Amino acid sequence: MAKLIRCATVIIWDEATMTNRYAFEALNQTLIDITGVDYPFGGKIMVFGGDFRQVLPVVPKGTKAETITASIVKSPLWSHIQIIRLKQNMRSINDQRFGEFLLFVGDGVQPTIIDEMIKIPTSMAIPWNGEESIVRLLEEIYPNIKNHSSDTEYMVSRA
Repeated sequence: MAKLIRCATVIIWDEATMTNRYAFEALNQTLIDITGVDYPFGGKIMVFGGDFRQVLPVVPKGTKAETITASIVKSPLWSHIQIIRLKQNMRSINDQRFGEFLLFVGDGVQPTIIDEMIKIPTSMAIPWNGEESIVRLLEEIYPNIKNHSSDTEYMVSRA
């Protein structure tokens, strides 16, 4: 594994915003030890993906302050990170209303209902009609599932 790490040029870490900063700091020290290069992350290019508007690191029974302290932005490594913002949500490229909805939720401006729950727009919801609704949802996600139940690629593309 160390040989593979030494050969790597780029390491990609998705959903990094959900990870406790100490995991990054441990990886940093590990990469420095493996590569012998005394630069952040052993001189490797790190690509951290994630959205701070989503979930922060989980600190069991932690306070708000402890959760924030666990975030990568509180790590000394943060000063070495260059932020690049994506402009287009590729999942919503064919559905502008869905993209706008995601931005409203992410920016905290989507109206909420009881206990700050977000109401899903009617156009994105399947009305509840017992088990029939579950069957309809599955048909929307996995059309013609009987012919694809053993097709791994088909299932993964819809996960």
